[in-house]
Amino acid sequence: MNAQRKHLHGNVMLLVVMGMMGLSIIGYIVVSSSVRHTYCPPCVCDCSSQSLLSFPKGFNHSFFTDCTKHDPEVNEEMEKSITDLLSEELKLTEAEAQKNHRRVDMAFLEAKQMASQYQKEANKCNSGMETCEEAREKAEAALAAQKELTAMWQQRAQQKGWREDPLRSRVKPTKGTTMTTHT
Repeated sequence: MNAQRKHLHGNVMLLVVMGMMGLSIIGYIVVSSSVRHTYCPPCVCDCSSQSLLSFPKGFNHSFFTDCTKHDPEVNEEMEKSITDLLSEELKLTEAEAQKNHRRVDMAFLEAKQMASQYQKEANKCNSGMETCEEAREKAEAALAAQKELTAMWQQRAQQKGWREDPLRSRVKPTKGTTMTTHT
């Protein structure tokens, strides 16, 4: 018998809790719908135009569209604010693009200056190499002329009877000329 009382008492409590929850839900629905209609006057006209705002799928935007759909002042203000927002975004994008363009221009100018400097250095180096090459060629020609002159004087000296002491001689014979000593 005690078990039946506890079971009956549990069922009654469940019914009471369910009833309270049902009343709470009904009260919430009634209050929220009356609050929503106090902010938004009832619409008289039957307009089938689309809202200027586009909301993502699944977003309940009936509150916004119902309240602003038929009010010309709100519609005009929303158009202005959307236009202003798009205009401001466009200006910001343009300013960012100009900033990037200036940065790229500065980097390009710096690269051109560095390339010009490297070109000048390369030209100096090439000029120095040409000068060195010309000096080397002149030195070779002078050396060849000096060798010929030395060979000619050695030949004259030998014709006049000059004899070279092989132990004391520091002069080595050049190619093509042979030094002969008369004994």
